[in-house]
Amino acid sequence: MKQCYTEEKLVQFIYGECDILERLEIEDALENDFFLRDSYLSLFDAYKLLPHEVFSPSQNSVYRILEYSSKPCAMGV
Repeated sequence: MKQCYTEEKLVQFIYGECDILERLEIEDALENDFFLRDSYLSLFDAYKLLPHEVFSPSQNSVYRILEYSSKPCAMGV
């Protein structure tokens, strides 16, 4: 049976968010389906244009969020 892969599934594949079975199935489909490979290459080209920066909050921000979340809710109850 031929599997139909969505663009969402291809994006998950690009970002490495598929389990091993899905990854192997998609790799096989990319070798055998010209149209799927064309869609994948278009998405992958767009992915390469995106900035690949990793942002992290400052320790002070994390501390303030944790401090705020530990306070009881005061919604006028």
